[in-house]
Amino acid sequence: MTIYFYKAWQPYGCFSNFSSHSIEIEGMYWPTVEHYYQAQKFVNSKDEVIIPLIYAAATPEVAAALGRCSTRKLRPDWEIVKTDVMRLAVLKKFLTHERIQAVLLATGDEVLVENSPTDYFWGCGADKTGQNYLGKILMSVREEIRHL
Repeated sequence: MTIYFYKAWQPYGCFSNFSSHSIEIEGMYWPTVEHYYQAQKFVNSKDEVIIPLIYAAATPEVAAALGRCSTRKLRPDWEIVKTDVMRLAVLKKFLTHERIQAVLLATGDEVLVENSPTDYFWGCGADKTGQNYLGKILMSVREEIRHL
């Protein structure tokens, strides 16, 4: 059985990057994975001044909106590093919060799919043909945690 997730308030919502599970990376505490991920788009870019605003965003939705602004310049290597950035943040989240780690492990070997109707990279998209990279990362993190 495939497990679909999307919104933080839905079943398996803890798998969403918008879930309210903080992470600590390199001595900084981020309110959500989404805050961290969006901020990393601008590291060493001409628009890195936006990072503190993303960090301080009141919600992950606001952080996402700030990070998705098309007029800002992303770091030059973003397309190369973005999946590694996401994997690190997701791993930290599930290593930090035991309750959601238990939820992830309880999924056994089920396929995990971000059921985003609009995202064909991180999710499955409206027609389920997307690449589902977030689901793949979660399954990889699940496997890594099993072997700790």
